[in-house]
Amino acid sequence: MNTIGELLRQWRHRRRLSQLELALAADVSPRHVSLVETGKSNPSADMVLRLAKQLGVPLRERNRLLLAAGFAPRYAERPLDDDALSAARDAVGRVLRAHEPYPALVFDRRWNIVMTNRAVDPFFAHVAPDLLRPPVNLVRLGLDPRGLASLVVNLADVRAVFRSRISRQLAAAPDAELLALYEELLASDPEEAPSRTVEFSVVLPMIVRIDGQELRLFSTITTFGTPMDITLDEIAIESYYPADEESAAYFTRSGGGSFRTRHASGPGPDDSAASSDSLQSAAAPRSGRS
Repeated sequence: MNTIGELLRQWRHRRRLSQLELALAADVSPRHVSLVETGKSNPSADMVLRLAKQLGVPLRERNRLLLAAGFAPRYAERPLDDDALSAARDAVGRVLRAHEPYPALVFDRRWNIVMTNRAVDPFFAHVAPDLLRPPVNLVRLGLDPRGLASLVVNLADVRAVFRSRISRQLAAAPDAELLALYEELLASDPEEAPSRTVEFSVVLPMIVRIDGQELRLFSTITTFGTPMDITLDEIAIESYYPADEESAAYFTRSGGGSFRTRHASGPGPDDSAASSDSLQSAAAPRSGRS
């Protein structure tokens, strides 16, 4: 098991910071950082968290740092449907509902879909049933020929976007399961067509052919700004927008306000209009990291 000094050094190297740069950012002496990293000084819990904050260490890994330093974990990991997260869950639900009639979904650190709004239903209707069994992985769903890949016109572009985003994620916080997913689905293929197969001037669209129409979509990512729970620290909302008037018209014709927020693994037991009770996670978060 790595010592607290070894773990902090790994994170510092990952962020490409010198001991002096970290010390200045954390308002401590470079000598103290050196003593902690070499095991000659035992940091307090507050010092561990101060250095971790400056290093941009995720909450899950801050707990690991605390344990290595001999302290109890500071951050809880609750299911999204836990009462303690009700305000945050309701906020996520409001974002999803407000985005209708356009698609939006919530995924965790390993790209497993946690929640969606009803606007994703026309897309899921074309997916093989086994790919929709929880946990539903967004990357696998998007790149599997039995998933959405057969609908995506510019698949090479979409694959390149996935590759770039997950590469940055792994560089920021390594994860064995996410790395395995990357190696399975995103490792570079020398025979793959070059990315950027579609001309664009502002944002790179995802082009999906559905119901005889090509839809051009771009997306934005929303995260919690000051999470103190691991689950909230690791989820993100991806909201898709039409990139042209024809695409916008498709979603308007598809039902507009009839969309409802729903459980990502399928409709809830009540098919009535959405309420905060229906905004539940598709699977309980893991207690640890593999």
